[in-house]
Amino acid sequence: MTTSMAASCSLVCCGEESDIDKAVIVRFSNGSVKNADNLDFTMFKNTDDNNPRKRSRRILVAESDRLSYVGNNFGTGSLKCNNHCKYYVGVLNKQTMQMELHNAELFNMQPVIPGEKTDAKPQDTTLTYRDKVDSLIEAFGTNKQKRALSSRRLNQVGSDALHQAVAKAANTVIDQKGLEALQQEVAETESQRELSLHIPPCNAEADKPENVYPFEDLLSPVEFGALEQCGSKFEALTPEELQKMRDDGGCLTVVKHLENMPSVGEARDKIARCAFYLSLLLKLARQKSITRKFGQEEGCPRILQSKVFQTFTVETFNKGRVQNIVSTSMRAKVAAYSLALLLHMGHMMADLTLLHRDLGITEARMIEIAKSMGLTLIRPARVKGEEAEPRDEHRHASLVLPLVKYDQFLERRKRKKMH
Repeated sequence: MTTSMAASCSLVCCGEESDIDKAVIVRFSNGSVKNADNLDFTMFKNTDDNNPRKRSRRILVAESDRLSYVGNNFGTGSLKCNNHCKYYVGVLNKQTMQMELHNAELFNMQPVIPGEKTDAKPQDTTLTYRDKVDSLIEAFGTNKQKRALSSRRLNQVGSDALHQAVAKAANTVIDQKGLEALQQEVAETESQRELSLHIPPCNAEADKPENVYPFEDLLSPVEFGALEQCGSKFEALTPEELQKMRDDGGCLTVVKHLENMPSVGEARDKIARCAFYLSLLLKLARQKSITRKFGQEEGCPRILQSKVFQTFTVETFNKGRVQNIVSTSMRAKVAAYSLALLLHMGHMMADLTLLHRDLGITEARMIEIAKSMGLTLIRPARVKGEEAEPRDEHRHASLVLPLVKYDQFLERRKRKKMH
C-alpha cells in the first residue's frame, strides 16, 4: 500500500499594491455563470485622478451574446462590504508552488436589459417632510393611517376655502370703504384699547365736567378720610418750607397748589389731602421698583399704600422673591390718574408742562395722554414785539364738554421736504 503526500506550497505577500493592481471578484445577482469563458470583461476608471473620492471609482462591464452585466463600486448599487472589510485573493503558481496574495474588491454584477432606462428618477426636492410621509402612508400605510390622512386633507381643503372666503370679503370691504379709512378705524380701535387700560373710569355722557372722571373713582370716601392727618401736615407748611421744597427740586405741581390753596374751609382741606396723594403718585412714577416700606416715611396710611401697590404696580419674581415694579404702562396710568386729580384740584384746568416734568416723562407722551382723556389743549398765543412782557408758555389742558375726539392720522407730524 502506497501513500501519496500532497505537495507543499508557500505563501508570498505581494507588498503594497495600488488600486489598479487589485484583483476583481464578481458576483452575479441573478445566479451563477456556467461558462465564464464566454464573457468579455471590461474595466472603466474615473478620469479625475486629483479628486480623492472619484479616482477610486470603477465600473466593470461583462458582455455576452445574450446579456450584458454592469457593476460598480460607488453609488446605490455598490456593495457596502467593500468599506467595512478587506478581501484578498490567492493565486497559486503551480511551477514554483508559491501562492501570491493580492488585494481584492467585490463587484455586484446586475443584468442590463436593452431599452430599459437605468437612470433613477430624481427626487423632488420641493416636497416637504410632511408630503413625503403622506406619500409613504398612501403606499404602505394601514387603513387607520389612510383614514386619518384623508380626514386631515379634507380639513385642509375646508381651511383653504375659509381663508379664500375671508380674503375675498376683506378685499370687498377694502374696495367699498377704502384703505385709508380702514387704517384710521384700526388705529382708533387700537388706540382706544391701549389707552383704556390706563385712563381712569370715564363717563363720557356726563352732564357736568366734574362727573366725567368722578372724584370717588380716584379717591374713595374711605381713602379720602384716611388722608386727614396727612392733609393737616400739608396745611401747616409755612412759606419757608414750601420754598425749601421748591429749591430741593420737589414736586412743583404740588407746591403750586399748596401756595394757591384757599385760606380756610373744606376746599383748603380737600386741596391739602389731594396734594399729599398727588405727591405720592409723582414719587412713584420716578421709581422702577418699590418695596413695602414705600410711603412710610411720609406717614402714608395703610389703605393708600395698598391702593398704590394694587393699582399702579406689577408683581414680578426676582431671585425667588416677589417684587413690585412700575412698568412703562403703569407709569402712563399714574400720569393719567394724576392729571384727573389735578383737574379736580384746579377747577377742571391742569398745567401739563409742570406735570410732565414732575412725572419724568416727555411732553409728547403727556400730550398723548391728555388727548386720550378727551381734554382740550390750551397754549397761550405768542406775543410779537420786543417790549412784550414775558408770559407763561406752559401748556394747559381743560375738561370741556363735549370731550374732544382727536384724529389719529391728522395729528401726526409730516416730514419737511428737502429742497
